[in-house]
Amino acid sequence: MGNLTGKIAWVTGSGSGIGEAAALALAEDGATVILTGRTREKLENTARRIGNAASAHVQPADLTDKAQVRRVGDYIKATFDRLDILVNNAGVNIVDRHWDKLTPESIEYMVNGNLTAALYCVTVALPFMRAQQDGVIIHTASMAGRFIGGVSGPIYVAAKHGIVAMSHGLNMEECLNGIRSTVFLPGEVATPILDQRPNPVGPEVRAKMVQPADCGDLIRYIANLPKHVVMNEVHLAPTHNRGYVANLQRRL
Repeated sequence: MGNLTGKIAWVTGSGSGIGEAAALALAEDGATVILTGRTREKLENTARRIGNAASAHVQPADLTDKAQVRRVGDYIKATFDRLDILVNNAGVNIVDRHWDKLTPESIEYMVNGNLTAALYCVTVALPFMRAQQDGVIIHTASMAGRFIGGVSGPIYVAAKHGIVAMSHGLNMEECLNGIRSTVFLPGEVATPILDQRPNPVGPEVRAKMVQPADCGDLIRYIANLPKHVVMNEVHLAPTHNRGYVANLQRRL
């Protein structure tokens, strides 16, 4: 039996990338996983990779729609009546991400997809975890949530800074309820979201990046930490950090 046997985990954005890797890792360690994202086909593929039908429950939703978020919460309540782990991972980016191309509509899409949806999911998780006096929430932010740079675009950076603030705020208010919130700030990860960059990089560059499985292993580790400790914030970056390499080359 795995360390997470009997635990219920809700993983958002679990159709690909970090979310898929997290779902696989948590299920491998014994957790029952609710898989949520926009595309049922991708979620069902993740469920097939998990392999055990009892361990993977597909619940598609647009998490920017509060009614759909509540529907998933109702499903968790009716089916399990508990929630031990929330991996708040869903996020988006766009190609036209800089101020010369941004519109009110694209800004709304970015803020809703990267911050509002995560906030909605927390409102579902907290009642379960308060009742249990126990629970772990792991938010996927980004290095862009701690350091301001130009690659990700200003709205992505602003939204991910909001995720960092949200996570620390949760620990400040919910520590007496046994709830622990971790904000995970990965550097470049070889996930499909890279295809939304204005100039996507090729497979040889992606091979040097953090891989989704690396993130899944870290998320599993955080979920297994004892109740009396919280990992407030954690960074994970590639050894071959392209930002560092560029700075070194400028010194030559």
